[in-house]
Amino acid sequence: MYDIKTILDYVEEEDVKFIRLAFVDVFGNQKNISVMPHELERVFKYGVNIDGAAIKGFGGGIKSDLIIHPDTNTISRLPWRPSQGRVIRMFCNVKNPDDSYFECDTRKLLIDAVAEAKKQGLEFYFGSEIEFYLFKTDEFGEPTNIPYDKAGYMDIAPEDKGENVRREICLTLEEMGIIPSGSHHEEGPGQNEIDFRYSDALKAADDATTFKSVVRTIAARNGLYASFNPKPLANEPGNGYHINMSVKSKNNEYLLNYAIEGILSHSREMTAFLNISNDSYKRLGKMMAPKYVSWSSENRSELIRIPAAKDEYRRIELRQADPMVNPYLAFALLIYAALDGINSKKQLRDAVNYNLYTAPKDVIDKLELLPTTLDEAKKVASKSEFIKKYINEKLLDSYLK
Repeated sequence: MYDIKTILDYVEEEDVKFIRLAFVDVFGNQKNISVMPHELERVFKYGVNIDGAAIKGFGGGIKSDLIIHPDTNTISRLPWRPSQGRVIRMFCNVKNPDDSYFECDTRKLLIDAVAEAKKQGLEFYFGSEIEFYLFKTDEFGEPTNIPYDKAGYMDIAPEDKGENVRREICLTLEEMGIIPSGSHHEEGPGQNEIDFRYSDALKAADDATTFKSVVRTIAARNGLYASFNPKPLANEPGNGYHINMSVKSKNNEYLLNYAIEGILSHSREMTAFLNISNDSYKRLGKMMAPKYVSWSSENRSELIRIPAAKDEYRRIELRQADPMVNPYLAFALLIYAALDGINSKKQLRDAVNYNLYTAPKDVIDKLELLPTTLDEAKKVASKSEFIKKYINEKLLDSYLK
């Protein structure tokens, strides 16, 4: 927890020359503006003006001025920048000129969801497992579709050429206060995965956003291109974003089953926000990506699985989302869905203990399908009272139109 004076002192003592003020558009793409140290006191007092009309989903029209205000608790040094003339970054909340919060600021949406849970004596924690491909670049530095290597699941060097890149990514994340819990080569050629430990919802979303920028930066420094596309190669595994989630109550009541059912019951309605591109639906239902609304212990063909873990590490793993997701919006919806299950005491449906790619027809026929196209997912979302309750009309229009 940092106050303004601490940050101003740090900037002066550590020879900081640029301060990047970061925020995301409605689809989770990170944006930033840089300011010089002599501007920082003014920034903390008044914020920085941006043109909302130029940001995806922020709209336009007559009133396009927006103000971003840095969150002092998110300060982080960018380790890949020079030690002389350092660069630091802070995430920002987006406000209107009258100091009210901007309705399409998805970071604020998550802050509100966390506050609602806290009012009920609940805290949610999230961890991330994010997959990405490394591709070679051409003589002009432009990406190709040639994978960096031909290694497979958890292979080692020399077949796994991404080992050094992953190590550099993990060390960079660690310097930024993000603690990786594991990294390895994934099934696809040139495909990698890095996982990081759970934290509170807002930090977890900030970390996931930071992660993507770090991976792209380190890949570029190594002459490579990092792709988070859900299905960059037609006949190879897609990139998933497995979201680990747990809930804690003040009286230590076991609520995970209610939370799971809440998420399952709203999973079709949330699909348009967890799988936001047409390529997302080329991944779902193939090569261990889920297709049905179901859960099981440990089974990786399900929408939700309960990993083998004990005590505080007991959690659910949602396997539906992909790395194109806006984590702030996704985590907010998952919290609200879990709260619905907890408050309604929704009884958890039976587990489906089958490999759903080889399960008997009579088992499959009883299961509800996730939307199979983006258009279908949008139609389901547009009719959902749950979605309309928590996603304002302007933000909803950005996703549906």
